Amino acid sequence: MIRLARYLKPFTLMILIAIALLFIQGMADLSLPDYMSNIVNNGIQQGGIENAVPKAIRLNEMNKLALFMSADDKAEVLKNYTLIANTSTDYDKYLKDYPQLSEEAIYILNKIDQKETDKINPMMGKAFLAVSGIEQIIANPSGAAIAGSELGLDLTKIPEGMTSDQIFNMLADLPADQLLKIRTAIDKKFESIGDKMVAQMAIGSVKAEYSALGMDVNKIQSNYIWRTGLLMLLLSLLSAASTVTVGYLSARVAAGLSRNLRRKVFDKVENFSNAEFDKFSTASLITRSTNDITQIQMLVIILMRIVFYAPILGIGGIILALDKSTSMSWIIAVAIVTLVSLIIVVFSIALPKFKIIQNLIDRLSLITRENLSGMMVIRAFNKQKFEEDRFDRANTDLTKTNLFINRVMVSMMPVMMLLMNGLSLLIIWVGAHQVAQSQMQVGDMMAFLQYAMMIVMAFLMMSVMFIMVPRASVSAGRVADVLGTESIIRDPQDPKNFNGPIHGVIEFKNVSFRYPGADEDVLHNISFTTKPGQTTAFIGPTGSGKSTLVNLILRFYDISKGQILVNGIDIREVKQHDLRDKIGYVPQKSTLFSGTIESNLRYADENASEDKLRTAAEVAQAMEFISEKPEGFKSEISQGGKNVSGGQNQRLSIARALVKNPEILVLDDCFSALDFKTDSALRKALKSYSGQSTILIIAQRVGTVMTAEQIVVLEDGKIAGKGTHGELMKSCETYREIALSQLSKEELE
Repeated sequence: MIRLARYLKPFTLMILIAIALLFIQGMADLSLPDYMSNIVNNGIQQGGIENAVPKAIRLNEMNKLALFMSADDKAEVLKNYTLIANTSTDYDKYLKDYPQLSEEAIYILNKIDQKETDKINPMMGKAFLAVSGIEQIIANPSGAAIAGSELGLDLTKIPEGMTSDQIFNMLADLPADQLLKIRTAIDKKFESIGDKMVAQMAIGSVKAEYSALGMDVNKIQSNYIWRTGLLMLLLSLLSAASTVTVGYLSARVAAGLSRNLRRKVFDKVENFSNAEFDKFSTASLITRSTNDITQIQMLVIILMRIVFYAPILGIGGIILALDKSTSMSWIIAVAIVTLVSLIIVVFSIALPKFKIIQNLIDRLSLITRENLSGMMVIRAFNKQKFEEDRFDRANTDLTKTNLFINRVMVSMMPVMMLLMNGLSLLIIWVGAHQVAQSQMQVGDMMAFLQYAMMIVMAFLMMSVMFIMVPRASVSAGRVADVLGTESIIRDPQDPKNFNGPIHGVIEFKNVSFRYPGADEDVLHNISFTTKPGQTTAFIGPTGSGKSTLVNLILRFYDISKGQILVNGIDIREVKQHDLRDKIGYVPQKSTLFSGTIESNLRYADENASEDKLRTAAEVAQAMEFISEKPEGFKSEISQGGKNVSGGQNQRLSIARALVKNPEILVLDDCFSALDFKTDSALRKALKSYSGQSTILIIAQRVGTVMTAEQIVVLEDGKIAGKGTHGELMKSCETYREIALSQLSKEELE
């Protein structure tokens, strides 16, 4: 994928937006368990009261609390409160909220930040618990001895009938060292519980104080739950909106990347020379342009939706879970180690198979393509059963490999579910014990459980990505191989132009050629010259190099030695487009494209007039069968020209080349499907139509080349003879043997 990363550059903005939205989604999802914990802890268990720092407290109650605070703590607490009495200017403002203000003065909490609240929270919490404990002792004197010993007091000596206020006034009169001893005892008692649990235990006293002030504590609870619930709903909607938007953006990016890659691959293949086509099979190129790019498209969607979101969820989940309880961190560690081990095992098993799958798809595509294109031959030789078996073997191999990978991937799900359920049970078991020992709140345990599930889900999503990446990486590598392959046929950096006075002249100067990777040349020291207005024919035994020679003129291959000059310029010094623009080419295997006869002829010149099309068809001897069709030039041509005969296919291909009106017309054995009468008529019409064009004909028939002004005889890649028909009959043994094998002496004269 790294080799294709640069093709994502046009989508950078959408990717950045998606990452930002994923971060928002992750933060929203990670916040929900914390708010759920707050509803359980604060909303339900604590009646909507969040901490032990009351918004308002009676003067008398504050004095009681101050007894169990150090001087510094007392100063820190009181600086955050303002005393309001019936003489205060804000008296009427607070009377409505705190009806008890009419009876006694109260302290109102100033606007302070969370940091300051967290600082004084344990101070107030411990003081509230101390006051509450003493009040419970007063209400139940039977436990006074035990409770008093914990505080360093002998509460059994308190006279009967004393009110709570009198007892606290008595405590206020104790010596400073005695009060210090009491505070030390209180700190020691609550040392093992922790500040959060101290604050939670003190909530009951705060709630009782609110009731004493005349506040509606039920309304406080309901308001807190509604407020937190609505916030959770908004976060859920924000997460859902982010998810939908990221899905849309990832689909756009993936589809756009696939479109661009297909276009790049197609453009690259369009510029391949025959050497590159020899390297990549047609079936493989089709697979790379379709299946492989589809795999990349799926991976991009997975990457954008998971590769950024999963780490946010996993890392955030770990941090927030440890914030809820560090004592249960070992549970998360065990889960992560188990998950990573499982992913490594699956990864090591599946990766080699992913590399095999794409090759098996290539093989299946090749067999399918060969069967469809060679169906007539298969039926003629009664090889249907053989081909069915061959296809079944390839299909079965691919199916078995896919099933193996699917079984490995499917096995992950039950293992993951077992792990998640086991993790849930373990967290509930350990958490319940900590709740029972007042070391953890119920809401925190529930939040810890949800964060643990998020961590598991994050690793599960990452495991899906790890499974997808190997296969897509193989596909990306295959596509990158095509895009990274440079054609050995390149245009020069400073090209020349065909602007000289010479037109239609081709000159071979000591040309030799060998195929890329071959050990021997297939053409040796070929030299000849063609002239405009003349026909040069090439004939020779099969495999003598005739078609290879034509491919060199068109620069489908580059020569190994020598020079090929067109109009006096080396063809390697001009652009390929300029060279081929001067050549009309009819290949040995004629190819028509799906469409109409007219669209196929206009392939050479889309602006050609109807008269030009008709004239070219008449010269190519194609008008006879075109006129017989009801729709004429508008008649449909199926893919590959399957709905016309071989001879009609060749004649339409010749007509297409003539529409181009080229300087050089190359006919590569394109008369083979024509009868002798049509062959002769076509050559005569071609001679008169082409005018000053240079015509190169490759043929197997002597009758086709007899009238050529120059005949080049090839044998084993060398020129065995060169001249006219009459000259070669006298001087070239190879030509004479070919001629006499086809025609009688009388016909050759």
